[in-house]
Amino acid sequence: MSEWLVLTIAMASACAVVLTIAVLSNRRIAEDDDPSETPDVIEYMTMMIGVVYAIVLGLAIAGVWEGRSAAQESVRLEAQALHEVSARSAVYPVEVRDRIRADVDAYVAHVVGAEWKSMTDHASLTEEGTRLLDRVRADVTEYKPRTDHEGQAYQPLVDQVAAVDDARGARGQNAGATMPGVVWFGLITGAVVTVGLIFTLQIRRTFRELLLAGLFSVLIAFLLFLIWDFDAPFGRGISATTAPFVDLFPHATGG
Repeated sequence: MSEWLVLTIAMASACAVVLTIAVLSNRRIAEDDDPSETPDVIEYMTMMIGVVYAIVLGLAIAGVWEGRSAAQESVRLEAQALHEVSARSAVYPVEVRDRIRADVDAYVAHVVGAEWKSMTDHASLTEEGTRLLDRVRADVTEYKPRTDHEGQAYQPLVDQVAAVDDARGARGQNAGATMPGVVWFGLITGAVVTVGLIFTLQIRRTFRELLLAGLFSVLIAFLLFLIWDFDAPFGRGISATTAPFVDLFPHATGG
């Protein structure tokens, strides 16, 4: 199911539930009821609970956005390190250089294709990706420099391969959801409580009050959708992309 369809259904459902409850509860109010009699303490408590929940929502959105940014940064670092390996291997003999570059391209093609799909569907890296990276590492570390120039390039190449491995590990750690279930329980419960408290103010069936109640519930549903969408950095609509690999290795990725 499309993420945007999920958002539309969630917001429409939240709005429909709130408006239905408002209309049904209004029918049970006596004609001599005076909505101005709502105690001031209830209005104060409603306001404070709304403020606290807004802070919690803001922290949750900031947390999942930071996780999404970290995931994208790990992709950029991995692609850049691979590009350095490919570029710096130019000082090696032709057969060694071509082997390194071919193995780097094979690894990149696998990451952009099969491994990215595995992260999206299963939140995990692939064994084939690990094998291809090990082959790149072997190409670099097993070669014995024959000249001073090659010797000067050897250690930086080894360091770049280590940087690729580190960035790949970070990418794997960021592949899954980051929000614990207990946090989701708190967010959803808080949303129900916050929206439900508007009925303590004796909402009426006027167009203005129903419109505000509907918009408020839609806003809460939209913010929860944003948290849910950002919570899987590689798996949903607003996710990290393969752009760094495509930009640096267009011949290997078909870009």
